Amino acid sequence: MQSRFTQTSVILGLSALIASCSKEPRATIAATAPSLTEPSPSATASSSARELVEGAPAPEFSATSHTGAQLRLSALRGKPVVVYFYPKDETPGCTKQACAFRDAWKDLEKTGVVLIGISTDSAESHQAFAKHHDLPFHLVSDERGAIAAMFDVPNRAGFLARQSFVIDANGRIKKIYRQVDVTRHARDILADIQP
Repeated sequence: MQSRFTQTSVILGLSALIASCSKEPRATIAATAPSLTEPSPSATASSSARELVEGAPAPEFSATSHTGAQLRLSALRGKPVVVYFYPKDETPGCTKQACAFRDAWKDLEKTGVVLIGISTDSAESHQAFAKHHDLPFHLVSDERGAIAAMFDVPNRAGFLARQSFVIDANGRIKKIYRQVDVTRHARDILADIQP
């Protein structure tokens, strides 16, 4: 009887431990994210404790594009900026999304928008992806997930969630897309940034 009670206790204890590990609280995840003060060859970012909501200032970050261009969000004031996070180069949904932006580029470019795609892929992967699909906009490597963490974009085992942020010419978040439909996203973004 005692043996059965002990086995039951152990099983219940293990079940509770597994449940707590699979439901890690958001604060713990944020605390274990890479330090934003560590230097990164491809990107540097500064953290903010404020909640990301439409109308709030966008998080400041600087990064290097796949073309070698240095990007700093505050230096882009005066232009609309779209920062879109995606899981991985050359996957079906990500390719469809990037190519839709490419196909709408003539109309997007007329607005003066700076379009920045971000994933954890390397700069070399981005260069190949951009060349393969003739992508005319910036791709940034966020290998440590530091920029994604600033925008509260989930990073699951190195795959960023597909989310987008429209930032107005004053550096404020105009629209947040936590859910993205790749079949119409380029059209939605174009409507958001029209003067």
